[in-house]
Order: sequence, then structure tokens, then C-alpha cells
Amino acid sequence: MLSDRLKQLRIENNFLQKEIAQKLKITTSAYGFYEQGKRTPDAETLNKIAELYNVSIDYLLGRTNIRDSADKITKSLNDDPELTEFWDTLKDREDLKLLFKQTKEMTPGDIKKIIRIIKAIEDEEDRNDG
Repeated sequence: MLSDRLKQLRIENNFLQKEIAQKLKITTSAYGFYEQGKRTPDAETLNKIAELYNVSIDYLLGRTNIRDSADKITKSLNDDPELTEFWDTLKDREDLKLLFKQTKEMTPGDIKKIIRIIKAIEDEEDRNDG
């Protein structure tokens, strides 16, 4: 599963194996072995790969199909069109990315509460600015 995910992510991001290897400071053949399933990256390299592609280690290892916090939040809000629409305006904001990473251990219900709070704050700011 790891080998499939590595190849899929590399292709999606238009990287060559050589480019990934350079970013990870390993040889191209070592990285090639990861994609072929002949070798498994150590914990440090796995962390670097997860950061490079902005996905969780659990996603890389096939433990979940949720790639990152943004995906988890999206799935948590899918039954609430208003919050989903609001989330679509928020998810790329740099000032909130750290907050989104903190949702890793949260339940979908807790995530909804957080997004509702952020929406209430944003709505209040809009009223005060207008």
C-alpha cells in the first residue's frame, strides 16, 4: 500500500523519482525501492515524505483514506451545506493551517463546533467592518 501511495502522490505532483530523492536527501535507487515495495523508509524519511506531500503518515501507510486535516474537516461537514460552503472559503487560508492540523484527534462533531465558532467570529467581524 505504501508503495502505491508514494507512486500516486509523486505522479499527482508531477515529480520524478530523482526529484523526490533529492528533496529527501537519499539516492534515487533508494526511493525507487520504496515505490517498488522492496524497502520501507525509516521514520524520519516517512515524516519527510508526509510533509512534502502534506498528507498524514497514516494515509501513506494505508491506515486511512483521509489525506490530511482538510480532508477530515470536509468529510466532517458534508451533511451541513452552510458549513461546507464556509469551509471552502477557509481551507486555503495560511493563517488557519496550524489550527486545521490540530483536528487530527478530534471527532467530526467537535470539528463542526470549531468551524461554527470560526464562522461566528468571521460573521461578527464582517458586521463590524460593514
